[in-house]
Amino acid sequence: MVRAYGVTHGLPVLITRGANTIGPNQYPEKVVPLFTTNAIDELSLPIYGDGGALRDYIDVDDHCAAIATVLERGEPGQIYNVGAGHAINTHQVADAILGMLGKPSSLKKLVPDRPGHDRRYSVDSSKTRALGWAPQWDFAAAMERTVRWYVANEAWWRPLKDASFQEYYRQNYTAREEAAASSSG
Repeated sequence: MVRAYGVTHGLPVLITRGANTIGPNQYPEKVVPLFTTNAIDELSLPIYGDGGALRDYIDVDDHCAAIATVLERGEPGQIYNVGAGHAINTHQVADAILGMLGKPSSLKKLVPDRPGHDRRYSVDSSKTRALGWAPQWDFAAAMERTVRWYVANEAWWRPLKDASFQEYYRQNYTAREEAAASSSG
C-alpha cells in the first residue's frame, strides 16, 4: 500500500521489511519474552509443532540502525530487508533461554501448530548491507541482553500478563493442546 501510494502520488517512500526483532520492552506475547517470562515462573515454554520452524532474529538496536541507514542512504521507492542472518529454530531459542536462566529442558512443551504457520521466515538483507549497514549483535549476545532485561524488569512485564493476556494464552496454546488431545484420544 505504501509503495502504491508513493508511485501514485510521487512521494519519496522507503520501505523496510524486518526479521523477528528481539530486545528489551517487547510485549510478552512474542516468543522470546514469552519463553523468558514463563521460564522465570517455571511455566512451560509452548513450542509450536515440532519446534523446527526457522526464524532470523535481529536485535532491536540493529533493526533501528538499519532503518536509520535506509532513511539516510536509501533510494526512494525501494524496499530494504533487515535481518541478521541467524537461522534459528524454536528449540534453539528455548534452549538458549533455559540455559541462561539455569532452567530444565523439561519446561519445553510441544503444542499443535497454528494453521498456516510458516516453516521459515528469512530475508535477504544484502541490499541494506550495501548501504553500509551491518548488524552489531550476534544471536547469543542479543538473547543474553534480552533475557537479562526481563529478569531485571519483572515489575514492567508482570502487569502485562493480566487476565486478557491469559485468555489470549489459553486460546493460542492451552485450548489448541486440549483440542488436539481430545481428537487423538
